[in-house]
Amino acid sequence: MDAMNSRQQLILQMVIDKGRMSVVELAKTTGVSEVTIRQDLNLLEKQSYLRRAHGYAVPLDSEDVETRMMNNFALKRELAEFAASLVNNGETVFIENGSSNALLARTLAEQKDVTIITVSSYIAHLLKETPCEVILLGGIYQKKSESMVGPLTRQYVQQVHFSKAFIGIDGWQAETGFTGRDMMRSDVVNAVLEKGCEAIVLTDSSKFGAVHPYTMGPVSRFSRVITDERLSEAHREQLLSDGLIVDIVNKTA
Repeated sequence: MDAMNSRQQLILQMVIDKGRMSVVELAKTTGVSEVTIRQDLNLLEKQSYLRRAHGYAVPLDSEDVETRMMNNFALKRELAEFAASLVNNGETVFIENGSSNALLARTLAEQKDVTIITVSSYIAHLLKETPCEVILLGGIYQKKSESMVGPLTRQYVQQVHFSKAFIGIDGWQAETGFTGRDMMRSDVVNAVLEKGCEAIVLTDSSKFGAVHPYTMGPVSRFSRVITDERLSEAHREQLLSDGLIVDIVNKTA
């Protein structure tokens, strides 16, 4: 699968920012022909980044994973690129759920020969054009999050093996550790953590300081955090004192 070039990234960002843009506007703004723009849009639509509608490009409708993926897209792409650099060819990795993880899955599938295990049907669908092997674990289908949850999913997690797990979180505070807003999804994360593999939190810094009802952890089961430079120094120091490696990824201009 082709990776996005810089013009296609610009097109995507403009469509996300404006809500919708015509082929004519995009051609004028980028300085290329309408034919080239249509080719770009075909590629972006095929890769599930946006959709086409009567001479316009519009963001995807789904209000959950896609919309959150498009929020602060450039930063999340940097986080995904960094996280992908930690994975070696031939590795089997678990990628849980969430917008940054969806970008990581796609980035890994574009760059490396890996096997991806996931509970996210959205992530599995995102990888349908890629050569990488995808193992989608079964369970109760949680429609809003497009994720598998419940006791069956827990059993499947116990039966597969992976060297790294990339986890999405909803909140973190020094007193609570990592937390999630959904009990069933947090339960699946805890099943993954019980396996004792290298568990990596991939999230933008907005989650730090927030608190949600369901504990993911204990914190000693996590290995590292990948986030952006807006993480406060106090939070960074607390994470380090909890024994985590903290990777701060700078957003490129």
